This record gives sequence, structure tokens and C-alpha cells, in this order.
Amino acid sequence: MIKITFPDGSVKDYEKGITIEGIAGDISSSLKKKSVAGYVNGDLYDLNRPIEEDASVEIITKNDQKAFEVLNHSAAHLLAQAVKRLYPDAKFGVGPAIREGFYYDIDTEKTIREEDLPKIEQMMRRIVKEQQSMERKELSRQEALEFFKDDPYKTELITDLPEDEVITIYSQNEFTDLCRGGHIGNTKNIKFFKLLSIAGAYWRGDSSRNQLQRIYGTAWFSQDALDKHLQVLAERKERDHRKLGKELRIFELSNDAGQGLALWLPNGYTVRKILEDYVYKLEKKAGYLHVSTPVLGTKKLYEISGHWDHYRDNMFPVMERDGETFVLRPMSCPHHMIVYKSDLRSYRDLPIRYAEIVTQHRYEASGALSGLERVRAMTLTDAHLFVRKDQIKKEVLDAYNLILQAIDDLGLEIEYVELALRDKEKGKFHDNDELWDLAEQMMKELLDEEGIEYTAMTGEAAFYGPKIDIQVRTAMGHVITMSTVQLDFLLPERFDLTYIGQDGEKHRPVVIHRGLISTWERLMSILLEQYKGAFPTWLAPTQIRVIPVSLDNHDVYAKKINDLFIDYNLRSELDMREEKLGYKIRAAQTEKIPYQIVVGDDEVANETVTYRKYGEKEQITVPIKDFVDLIQEEIIHKSK
Repeated sequence: MIKITFPDGSVKDYEKGITIEGIAGDISSSLKKKSVAGYVNGDLYDLNRPIEEDASVEIITKNDQKAFEVLNHSAAHLLAQAVKRLYPDAKFGVGPAIREGFYYDIDTEKTIREEDLPKIEQMMRRIVKEQQSMERKELSRQEALEFFKDDPYKTELITDLPEDEVITIYSQNEFTDLCRGGHIGNTKNIKFFKLLSIAGAYWRGDSSRNQLQRIYGTAWFSQDALDKHLQVLAERKERDHRKLGKELRIFELSNDAGQGLALWLPNGYTVRKILEDYVYKLEKKAGYLHVSTPVLGTKKLYEISGHWDHYRDNMFPVMERDGETFVLRPMSCPHHMIVYKSDLRSYRDLPIRYAEIVTQHRYEASGALSGLERVRAMTLTDAHLFVRKDQIKKEVLDAYNLILQAIDDLGLEIEYVELALRDKEKGKFHDNDELWDLAEQMMKELLDEEGIEYTAMTGEAAFYGPKIDIQVRTAMGHVITMSTVQLDFLLPERFDLTYIGQDGEKHRPVVIHRGLISTWERLMSILLEQYKGAFPTWLAPTQIRVIPVSLDNHDVYAKKINDLFIDYNLRSELDMREEKLGYKIRAAQTEKIPYQIVVGDDEVANETVTYRKYGEKEQITVPIKDFVDLIQEEIIHKSK
């Protein structure tokens, strides 16, 4: 007999070799039906894997997130088996469960296309009906290498495993795969799934290796849950910033210009300029001083800062000119250190807050590039605050509150806050324990004193200090770091920054790095998806479209009110195209312009405007000044 300990502390004796399924059935038949897998001493076990010794057991049911992972991991194997039947030459990379489904990377001579997915799905359903058990087996390293000797991908994975790793395979009839597990037990339990798309993926993310075909899918425990998820995906597709950016002429990405290098089109540039002006005013009110620094820097500059040692792999290659070695700027911190050092500083001068709308360049692997979310040239509002130690808490808090205001104005919401700390076991952090302890203590005290809930993330700090990262969930369901406040005692040391204290002696300032609202590129992707391309009036590239019913009879009045709107600093356009009225109205709707104004006989006679707001059917007629007041009020309050 063996002793099984449950999460509530209770203990029960079972025959050696009992399974999770057997334990669940012993507790209740309903629990057995809901069971998917289990944890045995913290290790994931399939339902039918024998337990051979005393153990702590936790049963995973369909309601648990881990159950979703187990189901989708099993669905990946189901996919691979179906592909192997249809494409006998196929070899497989990795096929993990991911947050909302699964994928498998496939190498086959024949290109698999989107139109082939229904055929693969049909084969998967046939395998489901065959009710194939998923059987686990342990192999020695030599046995595993022999079994997969004709598969270069599995052979490489096996070779890279630690020497003491337990190697396991899972078999479904004729199909066997290298896998840690766990699995759903039988293909009959994978009923509700959908293959979604196919894309290219480099083997192990290395652009110098083979490009494989990656098939994405999703699996759920019920048809209703699957249908709801597919509805969500359809909504997301309509929100995809790449689609909207093209339709609304916001940006262009061209391989001729260079991968990951966004070209801002007139509409996109207008929105970007609005954001720049907004941030400038916000920072100006908060006491920031704005500077401008070059997009180039010497290699020496980044050696002094320490970035050369930590970030050189993400930099573009160096350029040699006139005996100097230059790099494209990956960050602006070193430049701002030089700006601070350009003059003598007194304790009375601090805090000094430098801000800059700065373009940075970082080399991202081509496979990692994605629309505006991940690019190689990015522009952001970056800031560095030079403060005394007694000013740290106030300045960090003020920076944090400024971030909150910006996020709220943009109509976004914070998902959670992280406090990124160092991991003493990792060598990427500077080794001054005293400075680290002081910086981390200050950050923790500040968050605790202000009642700000946070998650501590060990090992995620910058190499020079701890940081507060503000996470935002996008309309597409992605959680991204929107803003950051970082505490830095190191760079002032490296650049020998000083100020004269009250005692007449030199002292070190402390630097606070602040990123307000991500990069313009990533922010634009977030806002496009958040508003489905229908920007709030204050952000819209065109706020008003004036449409005369007749170019002959209403053009003068239409031009008059359009000019008036422009005089009020409203972004108004006059549509004088020789097109039908209905076409022009539909065009304004398609372009998601917040207000369309149609000018006819009544409007000319009464000196009014008749407007319709985007997304609404009602047409409202008001005096011109009332409309101007309405839209100005909306802009001032940044109505979402």
C-alpha cells in the first residue's frame, strides 16, 4: 500500500500502481468525469500513469487552466499524427500548448496552405473516432537516439537534454512523438477543436536554420466554449492593427525600405504628432526640460554606460569613420548623462528632469518582427530624472502618477504592476550589493506606503537597477509593458556625475529612468486595436468631414464652415469630389471619421450644420457655434 496525501492534508491508503483516474473515481464518479490529469509530488501525471510510492496528489479538472494546456498539448499530437498520415515525409519540430491553443512546427517537402487545413481537420476527426490511447514510455538516452535516428529535429532535442533528464515518448497507434507530457489519455477526449492558420517559423527561432511550417489551432472542452473563442478571434481579426493600419492609411511596412522599419503615412503622422504634442504639454506641466540628442553614439559611450556589454547583440553593427567607432543609438540614457554633465550642478538645481522624443534602433531577428508591435526603429518619449537621495520617493511617485494620467487619457487600463528585482545568481547585473539593496528597499517601501499592489519579478531588473513595470492588456488579449520607472545608482558612478551639496562637497545624484507610454509604434498598434480604428475625436487624424449635397449650390457655404472649423484648430476636410452623395457619406464612415457634416439647402438658409457621429444613426442639426463648442468640449476632456 502507498499513502496519498491530498491538498486539504487528508491521507488515504491505496494499492501501489493506483492512477489519478482511479483516485478520482474512488472519490466520486462526477470527479472522475471532470478529471484531466494530476500533480504527483509536483510533477504532471497523465490520468492513467501509475503512482508507485507515497505521494502528494492534486487532481486537475476541466475548470483548471492547466487542464486547458493538457488538452491543447494533446491536440498538438493529434494534429501531428494527422499531418503524418497525409504527408508521410513530414518531420516535426516542437508542438506546445500556448495561451489560447497550440501549434506544431512541421518540415515537409510539400507546402501546406490555408486551404489544406480542412483536410487535416477531417483526418484529425477520424483519429478521434478511432479512440486511440496515448501511451507513455520511458527510454534511455541511447534508446531515444536510436528510435529517432532518422529525425534530425528530435535527435537535436534529445542531444541537448541534460544527462539526468528522464526521456519519455508518447504513442498513438502508428504515431510516436518525443514528449514530456502530460496528455488527455485518449483521442476520443479531443472533440472540439479548430485549426486556425499557418505561418513560417525558423527552427528554434534561429533565422540561419531551416524554416518550418507552423500550424496553429485551438481545442476546448465543449462546442460552446470553442464557438465563443472563435467569435473572439473573429473580433480580434477585425481589430488587427496591421489590417486597420493599411485600411486607414496609418503606416506602411516595406521590405524595400527594410524589415521592421515603419513608414508613417499622413494619417499616421498626424496621430503621432498629436501624441507628441500631448506628451510635451503633459511633461512641461510636470517640470520636465526637453532636449534633443543624436541617433548616433560612439562605442566608447556605451562602454562607459555598460550597455555595450549587456546589449551589443541587439545593436546594429558598428561604423568606422575618421578613427571613431559609432553605433546607432539603442537607448538614450548615455546621451542624457552627457547632457547633465555639461554644466556644474548644485543641490538647489535638483531634481532635473530631461525628456526627449527619441528614435532608437535595435536589431530584432526577422522572425520576431510583427507589424508595429516589434520593429527595428522605434520612437518614444524617454526621460531621465537626476535627483538627490532624499527626492527619490517623491520623484518616482510623481513619475508613476504621470504614467497613470497618460494611460487614463488614452482610454487604456492597467492590468497589473510588476516590481522587477535582480537575481544574485545571474551575472548580468552590476555587483554592488549595497547599491542594489538600497535601490530595491526604496522601491518596495514606496509601493507599500502608497498601497500599490505589485508582483515581484526576480531576475527581471535592468542591469543597473530595479524597476516598476506597468502592464496593460490590449484589446487583442496581449499583456505588454506599457510604462516603466527605473532606479539607477550605477550610471551616475560610471559617468562620474556630481552636484555640489549644502556642505560644499561633491555628491552623486541618483538617476530615475522613465518610459511614459511605450514607443509610438507599439502605442499606435495598441490604440488602433483598442478603438478598432475609430480614434476618439481628440486623436483622430481628421475630426470632421464636410460634404456638400451639391457642388454647384452648397460649395460656398461648405467651404465657409470648413474654413471656420480650421480657424478653431479643428482638423476638418472638405469633400469636393465629383462623386455621389451616398458614396461620400459611406467613405467618411469607412474612414471612421468622428463627425460628418452634410450641407444642403436648409443648412445654407439657416446657417446651421447637420452632423452625424461615427457609429451612430441619428442626424442632429445645430447652430455652427454650438457644434464647435460640442466638439471642443469633447477634445478638452479627451472623451473616449
